[in-house]
Formats: sequence, C-alpha cells, structure tokens
Amino acid sequence: MTALDETDPNAAAPSRGFYWLPNLITTGTLFGGFYAIVAAINGDFSRAAIAIFAAMLFDGLDGRVARWTNTQSDFGKEFDSLCDMVAFGLAPAIVAYQWGVALIADYGRFWGRFGWLATFFYAVAAAYRLARFNSRHAVADKRYFEGLPSPSAAATVAGFIWVMSNFEVWGLPALVLAFTITLCIGALMVSKFSYWSGKELNLRGRIRWVYASAIPLVYVIVFVNPPVSLFALFGAYAASAPIYWVYRRMRRRHAKALHEPTDPRASGPR
Repeated sequence: MTALDETDPNAAAPSRGFYWLPNLITTGTLFGGFYAIVAAINGDFSRAAIAIFAAMLFDGLDGRVARWTNTQSDFGKEFDSLCDMVAFGLAPAIVAYQWGVALIADYGRFWGRFGWLATFFYAVAAAYRLARFNSRHAVADKRYFEGLPSPSAAATVAGFIWVMSNFEVWGLPALVLAFTITLCIGALMVSKFSYWSGKELNLRGRIRWVYASAIPLVYVIVFVNPPVSLFALFGAYAASAPIYWVYRRMRRRHAKALHEPTDPRASGPR
C-alpha cells in the first residue's frame, strides 16, 4: 500500500517508473552484498569491504527515494529486508570467515571451530535483528534502535577486515580478535541496548551548528584514510550504547549512595 490517498480522485498517482525506482536502488544493496561474497571467495578483502559500504549507501537511499516519490509499498519493505540480510548478514559473516578460518585452522581444530561458530552466530544475530525490527517497527521509538543496526554491524566487521587486510596483519592474535569482534557485534545486534537513530534530525529545517560542522569533518576524516576512519567511526558507534549503559549504572549507584540515610547509631555520640 502506498501513502497515496486513493479516495481522492484528483490525487496524481506516481508513474510506473517511480514504483520501480526504490526497488532498483534496493537491488543495489543486494548487489553490494553479493559482490562482497564473491570478492571474499577470490581473496580480495579490500573490495569485499568496499562493496559492503556501497551496499550501505544504497540501503540509505531506497527508503528516502520511496518517500520522496510517494511509492512506499509492503513489497518494497519485504524486498529491502531480504536484501539487507544478504548484504549485512551473510556477506560480512562470509568475508570474516574467508579472511580468517583458512588461516586460523592451522593453529588447531579448536580455533577453526571458534571462527566458524563466531561467523555463523553473526549471521543468525543479523536475521534475528531484522525480524525483530520488522515486527516492532510500527510501535518502536523512532529516535532509537533496539540493538545495533545491521548496516552498522556490517560496517564494523567489514571495516576491521579491511584494516587488517590493508596492513597485512596476520597471526593467531589478529585472527582471534577478528572473530571475537564478529561475535561481540552479533551479540550487540540482538541486545536491548538503545542506539541513537538520528531520525529526529530534520535536514530540511534548521540544523544545530554542531551537526552542520561535524558532517564535513567526518568526510575529511574518512577520505584521509578510509579503512581506519570507517572502522573507528562505526566501531565507536557500536561501543557507544554499552559504554553509556555502564555510565548510567555507575551514575545511579553514585546518586543512590549519596541519598542513602546514614545509620544514626554510627554517627551519634558514644
């Protein structure tokens, strides 16, 4: 169902080409995930990571184009979710698997199984995260995401593999770290942590100078060293919710300790 009011005979329906435009952009998301898998199988992990980031750009555009052209549909939502599962669920898991499992198995069967289970857990977590988002989208607070969004999770994993591949970092510690990050990112996707969505920002209205100045700064930082910058940005976003949760708990404990009544027997005269 589109947002077009069908009861208004004077309302102009979008042309058929406009209905295909958002789905064509969503297909770009699917292509990015598919290309990342193929590149990882061929051992080109830099291109695999770039393809996942390209898929994120398409994923960010399709919904906006659908709203601008008034062509939202149930089919588009389902198609977008399936493409997201490939691009941000399967592709990062396979990229991480291909990068490390063949090497980590040389250090023993246990480490090989650890890598296999870590990457599979990430794929399961992405599927669960997308299903939960679809089922609660109508009643969820649009200002926050429940759990780490799958595109950000994919960017963190792909960014780390991109950094390791570019700097040719190998060895058991690097491989264990890669699979540990994949495992932790998967856990953050299915967690209850609240992540800021940024959807309350109105790009057509007034924007605070802090956000306006941060946008070009982010672009400059990313273009200086894309692998390191992108991993640092999305890694910081992934860690922001757990850090803020710990900060709030410590603050509450501190406030509770300040307001707790002292024992009069301990402070009275003896």
